Amino acid sequence: MNRRRWTRGGGFLLLLGTLVLMLSGCSVSGVEKHLRFGWPTGVTKQAERMRVLWSWSGVAALALGVVVWGLIFWACIRHRKRNDELPRQTKYNFVIEMICVTVPFIVIVVLFWRTVVVEDYVNRLSAKPDVLIQVDAFKWNWQFEYVSYKDAAGKTTRAVYPNQTNEISGTGNALNLSTVGSDGEIPILVLPVGKSVQVIEHSDDVVHSFWVPEFLFKRDVIPYGTAGQQKQSGLRDNRFQFTATAQGSYVGRCAELCGTYHSQMNFEVRVVSARVFTNYLDALRKVGPDNPSRQSIALTAAGMTPRATTTYPFSTDRTARSASQKSGNSS
Repeated sequence: MNRRRWTRGGGFLLLLGTLVLMLSGCSVSGVEKHLRFGWPTGVTKQAERMRVLWSWSGVAALALGVVVWGLIFWACIRHRKRNDELPRQTKYNFVIEMICVTVPFIVIVVLFWRTVVVEDYVNRLSAKPDVLIQVDAFKWNWQFEYVSYKDAAGKTTRAVYPNQTNEISGTGNALNLSTVGSDGEIPILVLPVGKSVQVIEHSDDVVHSFWVPEFLFKRDVIPYGTAGQQKQSGLRDNRFQFTATAQGSYVGRCAELCGTYHSQMNFEVRVVSARVFTNYLDALRKVGPDNPSRQSIALTAAGMTPRATTTYPFSTDRTARSASQKSGNSS
């Protein structure tokens, strides 16, 4: 009789667990939308993969928890004390011991496998991305260099100023289109929506970190030295890649303590259509590298707001006795 009851109870729990798993797979997008367990939505394909991993790990944990809770409550009710007689003691139950060992092991293996798959996807680099940029971090601002991009025909085009060479590097290479932040202007990184963007991170002073909260991702900008020094040491500037899925303006920050004004080392990522992105680079090319206002001029020419909308510059006035305030003349 006890064996029959155990069989019926085990069958019921198995059916309950199967039903929970089946229901959890009915509408992936619907369940994920409401069961993010505090995880932000994100605006890139990589962020979406991380969100899916987080959401379904939570669902799997809840499903397993329901089974465990059911067994606990069943044991409390089924084997509650009825009298002072000592119950029959059971040990060396091979079936129960194997279940307690194999089920957690399978759960760990599946979670580890899915984590590795998502991590590999997030870290994947294309040999020929749609857009290649270099982010130069320095105390306490940012410079964005546009290295290359694919035009409407899919042809890779170098994003360089005409008849200009990079005198700082001393290599004689063409000078990349670039914008840089200042005391009164927030640097804005313009990127096309739906295109793969690969970022080369470079620093010449200390460790910084490129972080856009809506991307659900950050990576340290480590000073590995010049190209020659990197060649000798075998180290290379960090790279990562993403594909933005939603147009908009998103604040970016340095997420590594880099000095006095670390907290004010902000920038803005502006995701636009491919046409607007190309128009912006064309306008930037026409303005030239010597104009300190080239960012705002090119943004205006491309039909965008010339000032950052997600953050504003830090006041460098050493005599100021109040926090920085957003003004109509600041970006």
